[in-house]
Formats: sequence, structure tokens, C-alpha cells
Amino acid sequence: MEIIVGKTAGFCYGVKNAVDKTKESVQKQKETYCLGELVHNKQVTQSLEEQGLIIINNVEEAKNNLIIRSHGVPKEVYERAEELDLKVIDLTCPNVLKIHNIVKEYSSKDYYIFIIGQKDHAETIGTVSYCRKNSTILEKQEDVEKAIKNFKESNLKKLLIVSQTTFSVEKFNKIVKDVEENIDKNTVFEVKNTICNATNIRQKETQEIAKQVDLMIIIGGKHSSNTTKLYEIAKKECNNCMLIETAEEIRPDSIKNIRKIGIMAGASTPAESIRNTVEKLKEMC
Repeated sequence: MEIIVGKTAGFCYGVKNAVDKTKESVQKQKETYCLGELVHNKQVTQSLEEQGLIIINNVEEAKNNLIIRSHGVPKEVYERAEELDLKVIDLTCPNVLKIHNIVKEYSSKDYYIFIIGQKDHAETIGTVSYCRKNSTILEKQEDVEKAIKNFKESNLKKLLIVSQTTFSVEKFNKIVKDVEENIDKNTVFEVKNTICNATNIRQKETQEIAKQVDLMIIIGGKHSSNTTKLYEIAKKECNNCMLIETAEEIRPDSIKNIRKIGIMAGASTPAESIRNTVEKLKEMC
């Protein structure tokens, strides 16, 4: 049995940096708080908690040190942290910070902002807070009509489109096309594809590997945006796909008569999970 592991599988720069800096903070400080899960991976979260990280759901619960996770937070969190005299350790992914700066700049120039992404995702919620209330989140093509209506009702004349960093490239392009086809032709209209390059490359590699294999395994948190996008992409190219968080989820019957297996992992999946999966498959051969 041949096993192909994606070259881009596992931690991206932003996640690795956040995890490493959090470990450093936990070792130095007895009480280090993180507002929400640092990354969307159960195994990483549990490991950090075992090392002493305290995960909270409200900034009011923090004492002394507060970690801002890689997805970023609404600007109001920074303001409240300052009022509480907390030491903020900002581990927001640089690509997310870039989007915050873009929407702040364009909002100040009276642009309405369309944010293409998941409506309930921490990153998207944070981005909205920098848009002066003149924004709409579009998660699917069916959201375009309402978004354009909101834009018209705002009485603004200029429109900017950005994306959640981990959104599907294919879905982003389809939504942008629908907006372009339905927006008033006199509208000042700009598109900034803010899907991070690592996400783009990982999605392309997933697609290519899935075309070659009998079974495609995606490793990562089942509530992770970038991981679930990889799974959706893989399913379009390979009829036999699995989304797992740990190697223990693989059953012997699932690889019966399989000659070639592809493996890809989300940006918040540690190298250990990938190694364990490969070793498990080899043991089952």
C-alpha cells in the first residue's frame, strides 16, 4: 500500500507561532488565560490545558495575562482588556491582522464591506468590529441578494470585498462573480482576496492528491474551518474520503483492498497526529 502525505499538511506559520508563544507564556506565568480555544484542534487544546493554559469565554474572567488567539478578536476585547489592566499577549495571525487593517482603512474612506466567510467564525466576527457597522457577511451565494440590498440601504457608493483567511477559494470566486453580476455598474468596487497563501496552496495540493488515490484521509479538528474545507475539496475528487481527528478513528475495514492512500491535514493539526496516522496505517497493512 502506498501512502502519500501532503507537503503542506499540518501547522501553518500563524498556528505554530501561536502554540510556541503560548507554551512559553505558560512556562513563565502560573496563570495564563486564553479567550476561547487557541486553535481549532481538540488535541492541541487539551495539551495546552494540561500544561496550565486556562481557557475562558469572557474577558472578564481573565487575571494578569490574556492571550489573544490566532483567529483574532473584536476590537472591544482589546479596549476592555486595557480597562482591566491585563497584559495582552496578541497571537493573532498576521494575515488576520492584515484584514483588520484593510477594512479599517476602507471603512474610514466610506466603503461598505462584504466579508466572505463563515458567519459564526471567530475570525469573521472579529473583522466585523473594524467595519464601522457598515458590513455584511456572505457565507454562500444565496446571501448575495440580501448583501446587495444592505449595501444599497446604507447609501454608501463604494464597496470592498474581503475574505476569511481560511475560506474556500472556489466558493469565494463564485460569490464574487455573483456580486459583480448583480451590483450597480456605477459602483466603485474593489476585491481583495485575503485568503492566506498557505490555505490556497494546501487546498490545491489536497485536490491534486485526491485525484490520485483510492482513499483520502483529512486529519484535523472537525469544527476547524480550514480542515472542513479540505474535506469538501477532497470529496469532489475522491469518492472515498475520511475526516478524522486521531488515528484511532481508522478501522481495518476502511482500508481493505485500498492500494493508494492520500493524507492531508489542517493548519491546526500537529505533526504528531500526522505521524500517528501514517504509523497506524502501516501497522494495519
